[in-house]
Amino acid sequence: MKALFWVGMVVVILGVLSLVVPIPRTERHGIQVGDASVGIKTQTEEKVSPIVSVVMIAGGALMMFGGGRGRAAA
Repeated sequence: MKALFWVGMVVVILGVLSLVVPIPRTERHGIQVGDASVGIKTQTEEKVSPIVSVVMIAGGALMMFGGGRGRAAA
C-alpha cells in the first residue's frame, strides 16, 4: 500500500503543477520546393484545463488516502 500512497503524491504534485506551468508547443508552417523552403515557426504555450487539474488532484488525494489508510491498519 505504500506504493499507492507515493503514486497518489506524484499525481497530486503533477495536478498542482499543471495549474501553473504552461506546456510549450512549436509548429512549423510553410512550403518546400526541391531544396528550397519557405516557412515560419510559431510557438504557443498552453495550460491544461483546470478541470483536468482538479481531477488529477482529487484522484491523487484519494490514492494517498487509500494508501495511507492501509498502512495505518497494519
